[in-house]
Amino acid sequence: MSVEVAIRHRGKKVSGSEVKKTAEKILELLGRETSELSLVFVGNREMSALNARYRKKNRPTDVLSFPFGEPQPPGPRILGDVVISLDQAEAQARKRRCTLEEEVKALMIHGILHLLGYDHERSRREARIMRAMEKKVCRALCDPKALKL
Repeated sequence: MSVEVAIRHRGKKVSGSEVKKTAEKILELLGRETSELSLVFVGNREMSALNARYRKKNRPTDVLSFPFGEPQPPGPRILGDVVISLDQAEAQARKRRCTLEEEVKALMIHGILHLLGYDHERSRREARIMRAMEKKVCRALCDPKALKL
């Protein structure tokens, strides 16, 4: 399993090593131990540019996922990239009254599930399925026996 972490935001607000451990745990819980992905932490300016370019929405968002999408040979699978705005995560953490670390974990789960094909924007049914999976993974991060896939 390989998780690459890049923090491109002024003022280090998250620990790259902790983020990497959490991402590896999420992949393990999802049965994707041999998968590879990258996590990139940015500010709102960079996230706005990405959101405008790839989603035609000229505003920052909390998380974007970019699946690799190419056919791959057997072996470790490259899932893609998850980009998280630390500015958005921090604002959402304040609003939800949780820590930045908790919000980042939730966004990582959300982004990784998108890389695995879950999509809450396709239909209400798929939104319910994705939300249920997010809850299962979140609970399992605290108690690995809680995830029953």
